[in-house]
Amino acid sequence: MSGSRRRRAPPAEPEYRPGQLLDWTDSSHWDHTGARPCRYCDKPTQLRDSKRSPAHKVCAEAALAQQAADAADAYQNGTTT
Repeated sequence: MSGSRRRRAPPAEPEYRPGQLLDWTDSSHWDHTGARPCRYCDKPTQLRDSKRSPAHKVCAEAALAQQAADAADAYQNGTTT
């Protein structure tokens, strides 16, 4: 056996598709008391995030994707805090 090993290629980055990041099928994400403005887009919603703040699922996914992109950029640029 030789001492050299073949390196594997890094895994391909998964493609983000709206609707697959968060699972809000649990009824705790629905507020029966009424619609309140989404924390991201200010349009009314009866959905609540894990901290019970009003948020559309699509808006929350977009915010998470943006946070991940910002964190990746900061890491690449060496500007993490």
